[in-house]
Amino acid sequence: MDTADPARPMRADARRNYERIVAVAKEAFTADGVDVPADDIAKRAGVGAGTLYRHFPTRDKLIEAVYRDEIDGLAQQAYDLLEELPPGKALETWLATHVVYVVEKHGLAMTLKASVDAGSEVFGWCRARLHAAADTIVKAAQDEGTIRADVTGPDILRLGHGLGSAASKATGEDTTRLLTIVLDGLRKPGS
Repeated sequence: MDTADPARPMRADARRNYERIVAVAKEAFTADGVDVPADDIAKRAGVGAGTLYRHFPTRDKLIEAVYRDEIDGLAQQAYDLLEELPPGKALETWLATHVVYVVEKHGLAMTLKASVDAGSEVFGWCRARLHAAADTIVKAAQDEGTIRADVTGPDILRLGHGLGSAASKATGEDTTRLLTIVLDGLRKPGS
């Protein structure tokens, strides 16, 4: 989320700098934790410290931007998959993607989530974005007749998180088996 005046769109070069800083910060936070010095992030992004601080006047603003970007990417995958695949297959793929996200990004996601106030605008936006994506993909699969009518978007998010947590301590084969069990439980009988 840009800290500049929301009524004024960013210039193209400013947008590129913003996106590069967020991408580099995400990599740095994943590799080294959220305490990476801001000057190191600016240097890795190829921008001056002033550019970094113009977009992100505090570390918290940078953490919020990375968190928002992570959640936005995960949510957008649901919509993208619905354009590419039949709804039931899109849901299966998105749930598997969610599991992989939790396994691979667990440390970063927990650190980012802990750093973002649960009552903040960013947290609210992320929650709404992820729930809307989950609701959309679930509704599409239900309309197709692939999954049970009593399944909700939040159910899918909870299942993805739970499976991801379990998968972090399981083999790839066990994770695939657990995912298959969950997907079988979601399916509408006879589909």
